[in-house]
This record gives sequence, structure tokens and C-alpha cells, in this order.
Amino acid sequence: MQPTYRVLLYLLALTGLAVDQASKYAVFACGDKEAGGYRSEKIPGAFDLVAQRKLAEDGSWIPHVNQGALFGLGQWGAAAANKIFAAISLVAAGVILFWSWLPSTARDRRLCISLGLIFAGTLGNLYDRVVFGGVRDFLHWYYLVDWPVFNFADCCLVFGAGLLLLQAFQPQQSPEEAETATASVSSPVAHAEYATASQGK
Repeated sequence: MQPTYRVLLYLLALTGLAVDQASKYAVFACGDKEAGGYRSEKIPGAFDLVAQRKLAEDGSWIPHVNQGALFGLGQWGAAAANKIFAAISLVAAGVILFWSWLPSTARDRRLCISLGLIFAGTLGNLYDRVVFGGVRDFLHWYYLVDWPVFNFADCCLVFGAGLLLLQAFQPQQSPEEAETATASVSSPVAHAEYATASQGK
């Protein structure tokens, strides 16, 4: 019986979601809460943390959010864009859940790792869109290329999608090849049983 990796998929998703939310809350909780934000350089000339805040209607400072998508896409409609991308994230989460229950998916370790990372990123940003009305971004890489500010959930999405793309271009093992591989692994056991039976005669 082939092992299943469905639990691995869910563990990756929950771990990624926890790390994403913990990092967001930790970064935005630091610094002067009454200020408009702060910048903390971690790698001089290459990488820093940027926690931007804005003044709410009640006079409190709240996290500045990206209501679009990855790398600032979809800033054209603000609140409307956030609702659209939240709906897309919800559909994507449902598709991944359905996909994870397919027997062929559960037996594919690489596919479960890819889907687990994508699921983590989807859930992390979906939480932000529902609770904060947009995504909290704080990671800023500007060495050689000045990337738009992003977050850990975005990293999970990019790495998960990249792994999925690489897997799509790799040759897949056919059912006949899988059966042959299984038989080759079990053949030493069969030979040993045969030898034992022959000696008993």
C-alpha cells in the first residue's frame, strides 16, 4: 500500500499560516504605535522591514494594507479589488481542499508540498483581507531589483507555484512504471520466501 502525504500538505499549510500571521503581528506591533510607520534595515543595501501605518477615522493608527494582489497588482479599485481577490482566494482554498482528497494527489509527495505552500499563502492573505480589508506587507528586498513590499504568505505562494510549475515539466511516472517499481522492491522478499519454502521441502 502506497503512503499518503495529505497530512504533510495540511501541516505545511497550518505552519505557513501561523508563521505568516505571527510575523505580521510582530512587525506591526514594534516601533512607535502612534507614528505612521517605521523602517528597520536588516541587510544593509539589500533588505529591510517596512511597517507602514495609516490614521483611521477614529484617530488610531492601523496597518497600511495592500488591497490588490501580489506585487501591488490590482490597486485600481481599492475595496472592490480586495473583495475580488478575497473571493478568488476562497475559491482557490476550496479547490486545493478538493484536490487534496484525490487519492492520486495524496500519494504524490512533491505535489502535496507544492499545494501545502500555496494553501498556506492563500489562507494567510485571505485572513488579512477579511480582518484588515487588505494584505499587510512588510518585507522589502531592493538589492539589484527594488521589489514591491511583500510578506511571508506571498513567499509561500511563489515557492509553491514554482515547485508546481517545475513538477509540470518533469516526466511523470506511469501506473505501469509504478507497479514495476513496486514489484522490484518487493521481489527480494518474494525470493526470500521462495528460498525458505524450497529449503523446507
